[in-house]
Parts: sequence; C-alpha cells; structure tokens
Amino acid sequence: MFRRRRHEVTGLNTTSTADISFMLLIFFLVTSSMDADKGLPRQLPPPELTQEEVEVEVKRRNVMELELDANDGLTCNGEPATTDQLAERVAAFVANSDDRADLPEKSLREVHLLGTIRVSDRHVIIVKTDRATSYEAYFQMQNAIVRGYYQLRNELARSRFGKDYAQCSQDERDAIALVYPQRISETLPPAGEEGGTP
Repeated sequence: MFRRRRHEVTGLNTTSTADISFMLLIFFLVTSSMDADKGLPRQLPPPELTQEEVEVEVKRRNVMELELDANDGLTCNGEPATTDQLAERVAAFVANSDDRADLPEKSLREVHLLGTIRVSDRHVIIVKTDRATSYEAYFQMQNAIVRGYYQLRNELARSRFGKDYAQCSQDERDAIALVYPQRISETLPPAGEEGGTP
C-alpha cells in the first residue's frame, strides 16, 4: 500500500523585509518632487525680538483695513461687509481705475511685455483677526482677497494678451503680477492682548 508522506513547508525568512521596506521608503522620499509653491503666499510677521524696528509711513488712501472679530464678523475700513462683497471691494480698491483721491496712488513703470504702464504698487491690505476667529471665516476672507486680485489680473490678461490669466505663459503672468502685486500685511497684537491671526 501507498503511504502518504507529509511535506512540511519551510517558513519564509523575513528578517530582511524590514530593511527592504525602509530602503524603499528612503528611495521614494529622496526621488519624489514636492511642490513648494502651493497655498497662500503670505509674509509672516517678524519675530518679536528684533534689534531694530523700522516704521514705514503709508498714506491713508493707500490702506484698506480688514478685520475679523471673535464672532467672525467682517469689517472693511470699519464698515460691515460680507465675503461676497469683499472680492469686488478689493478689486475696486487696488485698480483705482478712476484715479480717485481716496484710493491708492499708482506708479508709472516700464513692465516687460506690457511697456510703460501704471502700476498699483503702493496699496496695502491690512488684515486683523481675533484669536477666537474661526479658521473657516479666515479662509473665506483670504479667498475673497485672492479672488479680487485674480479678477483684475484676468481683465488685464484678456485686454493685453487676448486670453485668461490662467492660460498665460509664465512670463506673461509675471508681467501682470507686477501691475497688480499682492500686498497683504497681517498684524499681530502685543502679547497678552486679544486679536491676531488664527
């Protein structure tokens, strides 16, 4: 009679599996490209301990003040506003297409691809927030500001290059950004006081 032989399956040697996994992880981390130009382009306030503070005097007509309170209430130059209205107000403020005396001054500059053109480089949008402001309200306000700038850049791209700002080449976008640069300043309160960025 035939006897069945039992075949014992030898166990797999997994001692090097952890090493291989670790090497693959290092390889992918080193070879992966990570885009660093995403998010909101903002300049953070300087550290509190500075050797010398330089005050820059800005004319009142060149300043737009936006403030979010603890209840997410938005004001623009002291007047209540909504995020839907904010994009239009930012665009009108930065453009100053009628050269109003209460809106920002402009400089006459030579810009590559655009020639001699009036540039809105003296305005500044000051953003103040309370520590209790919600991130959602802060994000909506920042998004509205960016929409205002984008609206102006889009209009200039269509009039000069016959296409939307997003479809322009990098050189064309750089030239348009020089005409309408994003000049946004976020202020922090002194330590121990209410207010500040969330």
